[in-house]
Amino acid sequence: MVDFKVVVSDTKAGRAYNIEASGAAASGFVGKKIGDEIEGGPLGLTGYTITITGGSDRTGIAARRDLPGAGRRKILLSEGFGFHPTHAGERRRKSIRGNEITTDFVQINAVIAKYGEKSVDTLLGKTEEAEAAE
Repeated sequence: MVDFKVVVSDTKAGRAYNIEASGAAASGFVGKKIGDEIEGGPLGLTGYTITITGGSDRTGIAARRDLPGAGRRKILLSEGFGFHPTHAGERRRKSIRGNEITTDFVQINAVIAKYGEKSVDTLLGKTEEAEAAE
């Protein structure tokens, strides 16, 4: 059985929500690619559509949108996501995951693309009192 931590960002409210996905909800992510839109119903966000923006595997290696495939590869990076050079012209070979979601992923990052009728706080059962206690 596959389990994912899905971090859904709400750009209107400027907040992010951690959602545990297991079973059928997690199986809906396997085989999808970064940039794909999926329905939020299995995550408890009925009426919402979310876009997958990234993720990482169990060792913390991040996935890149522009790297096709499902496996891990060592690629030469000069800038951008996964490597931030300290010197001008610096390049480094780094391990990066492909853009396809597999069972090796632990965390999936997503952003809300289309909003539903109810608020996210209402759907996830979050209230101001519960957040103050945390």
